[in-house]
Amino acid sequence: MSNDTPDQNGDTARTHFGFREVATGEKATMVRQVFDSVAPKYDLMNDLMSMGIHRIWKDTLMDALRPRPGMRLADIGGGTGDIAFRFLARGGAAVSVIDINAEMLAQGRDRAVDRGILDGIDWINGDAEKLPLDDMSVDAYTTAFCIRNVTHIENALSEARRVLKPGGRFLCLEFSRVTAPGLKKMYDAYSFSVLPLIGLAVAGDRDSYRYLAESIRRFPDQQAFRAMIEDAGLAQVNVQNLSGGIAAIHSAWRI
Repeated sequence: MSNDTPDQNGDTARTHFGFREVATGEKATMVRQVFDSVAPKYDLMNDLMSMGIHRIWKDTLMDALRPRPGMRLADIGGGTGDIAFRFLARGGAAVSVIDINAEMLAQGRDRAVDRGILDGIDWINGDAEKLPLDDMSVDAYTTAFCIRNVTHIENALSEARRVLKPGGRFLCLEFSRVTAPGLKKMYDAYSFSVLPLIGLAVAGDRDSYRYLAESIRRFPDQQAFRAMIEDAGLAQVNVQNLSGGIAAIHSAWRI
């Protein structure tokens, strides 16, 4: 491509966008376009795609976090507010929802108003790789179904450590690698055959949901991602598989 971005060695940097290879400098824009397209139907599609199980996974994330009075959270890529609403409902003090996609944030703000939530959430258009937060400024960092879309995952993890206070908690809920025997074949068939059809019928967008299925397969497996978290300087990393490994929660501490 004519606008490939050279890396620090002067070579043309490439990365993946689903199963495609693209210029590194193009990925963020392409991901933004996907979520611009799916934003109006994002929450409905989550319910349809997971048969509502994503709600249980997010509740499990909150069980692990244990929000408390005075706790300040940074929720990355949580534009529509699912994690933020749960955090406040469980007693958390304040949350900064940071999302690169303005359309997703608009959905979240509208949902907050509909629920009568007018305080406690800052809606911030920002990049996971360059968080608009001060060093050691939050008690907890969460990200749900976002980090696999980041161009440089290692940069996002370094930013997580930077903004966490010593003793702060890192929690990532993300699709992962199926571990339950016999489930993988059925899950693959659903992901690549059924899911894009649901996307077409409900959101009018087959390609975006095929990308989302492909991006799951390109994301590191549980142990590889665990190693990345450790390399970023976070400690005591734990992995909790959900629904046979379809999703997983990686947790760690900033020490």
